[in-house]
Amino acid sequence: MGLRERKKERTRAELQRHALRLFRDQGYAATTVDDIAAAADVSRSTFFRYFPTKEDVVLLDDVDPVMERVAAELPVGTPLIEAVRIIVRDAFGSLDDEARALEEVRMDLARTIPEIAAILRERNSFGVEQIAGMVSRGIGRPADDPEVLLFAGVVVGARYAALARVHAGRTTSYLDELDAMLSRLVTGIPLADEPIRAPRPDPARSPA
Repeated sequence: MGLRERKKERTRAELQRHALRLFRDQGYAATTVDDIAAAADVSRSTFFRYFPTKEDVVLLDDVDPVMERVAAELPVGTPLIEAVRIIVRDAFGSLDDEARALEEVRMDLARTIPEIAAILRERNSFGVEQIAGMVSRGIGRPADDPEVLLFAGVVVGARYAALARVHAGRTTSYLDELDAMLSRLVTGIPLADEPIRAPRPDPARSPA
């Protein structure tokens, strides 16, 4: 990029950084575009030159290009599930402490603000088709190959499992929990061969 483009990228990144700080400290709904512009020391019109809406500040993802670079540098022969772990871990590991913390804020907003979550679902962000496309390019098989789709579905399932742990208060770091979930898949799907036993009564439904 030329100097002009680099300056625009820096301004966009600074606007997002200030916005995420405000969202974290005073809440998404309580933060206005004027608040963000003031924190970044720019005008309201400047904000809208970079982001059409407040939601777009959360939707901006600067980590994807890093993931693409990490994926391109993986050694030939790396097992797929380990490759996914490396891509996620190294991409987010390249962030400094503040950037990583703010990325956690961004992802938390992406799953808790309904209008943002709806846009991400529409874009299939980190969804089966997106992952299947990445896998197909890496192994040279069609994206609609049943095995490719199944693998992509398992990875998405690990993501939702990590989110469930966060929502349940079992962990505060989605990124760390996602890595832990993916590590469980390295040797296969846990419980896949676990035999079904006699079902136990649900304590919540037991008679008083």
